[in-house]
Amino acid sequence: MHRNNLLQLLQNHKPFNHEEQQFIDNTIQFVQENVDCFERTLLIGHVTGSAWIVDKSRKFTLLTHHRKLDKWFQTGGHCDGDSDVLNVALKEAREETGLTDIEVVSSDIFDIDIHEIPERKGIPAHLHYDVRFLLEADINEPLIVSSESTDLAWVAILEVEKLNNSESIMRMVLKSL
Repeated sequence: MHRNNLLQLLQNHKPFNHEEQQFIDNTIQFVQENVDCFERTLLIGHVTGSAWIVDKSRKFTLLTHHRKLDKWFQTGGHCDGDSDVLNVALKEAREETGLTDIEVVSSDIFDIDIHEIPERKGIPAHLHYDVRFLLEADINEPLIVSSESTDLAWVAILEVEKLNNSESIMRMVLKSL
């Protein structure tokens, strides 16, 4: 029952390209087959919630430099049992940036991605079934770097590829344009 809301969101999401359609299909299958898909204790993988945060002009996005992975990404994290993935994305955005005034642009999914997290400290390599939402924040609100990252930066959307040009990130850039 707790998976039905996410399954409905996934079925309603319009893919940007063929690759994202594969991610949608694979995520639906994963969620249907794993009752504990929102738990990080599911060692093959789990659902995560992320936020693509843009400013009110939609010309900048807020990225975090991930401490463990040493790369620039959108904010996000583990559901830890919370099946409301939008709530997870909002919570992670607040915790990782210090922002308090964040608005949900849409409760529909913005992007879907599946990526492998490498083995670390005895936790085997596994997949993150990342469900991403579009959020908006004030570029002038002070930022607070969390312990999970080394830096935060508002980056011009047209310059994001200088920090991270992965297909995953660039798909969200193209959607933003």
